[in-house]
Amino acid sequence: MSQPHKLYRLPAGPYLERTDSRGYLNSNWDDLFRIEDLYTHLSTAELTDSEASLDDTLAPIVGQEVWACGVTYHSSRLARMEESKDAGGGDFYARVYSADRPEIFFKATASRVSGPGQPVRIRQDSTWDVPEPEMTLVISSHGNIVGYTIGNDMSSRSIEGDNPLYLPQAKTYEQCAGLGPCILVSQEPLEPSTDIVLTIKRDGDIAFNGQCKLSDMKRTPEELRSFLMRELEFPNGAFVMTGTGIVPGNDFTLAPDDEVSITIEPIGTLTNPVVRK
Repeated sequence: MSQPHKLYRLPAGPYLERTDSRGYLNSNWDDLFRIEDLYTHLSTAELTDSEASLDDTLAPIVGQEVWACGVTYHSSRLARMEESKDAGGGDFYARVYSADRPEIFFKATASRVSGPGQPVRIRQDSTWDVPEPEMTLVISSHGNIVGYTIGNDMSSRSIEGDNPLYLPQAKTYEQCAGLGPCILVSQEPLEPSTDIVLTIKRDGDIAFNGQCKLSDMKRTPEELRSFLMRELEFPNGAFVMTGTGIVPGNDFTLAPDDEVSITIEPIGTLTNPVVRK
């Protein structure tokens, strides 16, 4: 089995970790998304032999769009139905969970995405906010899945619960998403047994901890990719958040200065502080 590569975006340029070497690539970030066989390209690419500090890692996005999928896990279906039942929207989520067509929505442009260690935001006009930890597909300009990263789809449950038509406001705003710490470029899909782990710390203590497996997801990555690509082109590629299987209880909401950490091995851990402005 081929070994995956880890691709980081650092201030000085794209940085690659292979099993036998590491170094900077002589490449523009967006150009990497236009390569048809990215894994093979990275396997043989010449690297500048220099050490780099991964403490300076940026969000792995420049010219890409971020899209997201909803209600792909049973736990998410139940949570969406509960939060929107008073508004009469609960049935929408039950239907989309079992429908042939998945829920896919636009999430963010690069300027609204936070990298490792950078703040993610909760809205001033929201009273109930949660992170949504999601395995995220990396899509090339050719429409292929070329890698995987970790996504934090920040969400206002109070706004979405008021009315499903408020979804764009509940999901898209400044600092509404986190991506990173790297792109795992692999010829093989992630194993269904892969764990997604969410930890939220408050004042140094664990306020919430939960986990799920990729096998809990009702839809396959290829299914989500194929629906997204039906009538869209991405000249610089795209990221697709695949939905969350970890939903904190109705009595939990994020607060400023919380710290959200999402771990998906072998990708790594994405950690972001929480702010409200």
